[in-house]
Amino acid sequence: MIPPVFPICAASVSVTDLIGTDMGAPQQVVRLYPCGEAPQGVVSPYATWVVISGSPGNYLGDRPDVDGYTVQIDVWGDTDASVTDVARALRDALEPAAYVVSWRGTGRDKETKRYRFSFDVAFTELR
Repeated sequence: MIPPVFPICAASVSVTDLIGTDMGAPQQVVRLYPCGEAPQGVVSPYATWVVISGSPGNYLGDRPDVDGYTVQIDVWGDTDASVTDVARALRDALEPAAYVVSWRGTGRDKETKRYRFSFDVAFTELR
C-alpha cells in the first residue's frame, strides 16, 4: 500500500552520492523524506515525496492483485543546478520501476529561498 520510493532511491549510488547521508543523524539516512517529514534545518539538497493518487486494480468476482500510485517528488536545494542534478538521479533510479508521468516544473520557496524541482511518477505494484 506504500510505493517503494525510498528503497529504490536509497539503492542508487547516483542518488546517495547527492543526497546520501544526513551527518547530524545518529544513523546514516538518505535525505529523501515522506512529505512533511523533513527535519528542521535539514542539509540541502534533499527530496520529499507524497502519494497524490492511487487505486487498486478492481475486478468483478476477484480481489485486486495490483495497486497503482502516482507519487509527487519534490527536490529542494540552495541552487538550481543542485536540484536539477538530484532530480535527474531520482528519475534515473525510479524509471526502471515506474513511469515519469509529469514534469511539474521549477520554482523557489518565498520563505526559505530554496529552489524546487517537482515531478510525478506512476507505480504499478503487484500485491
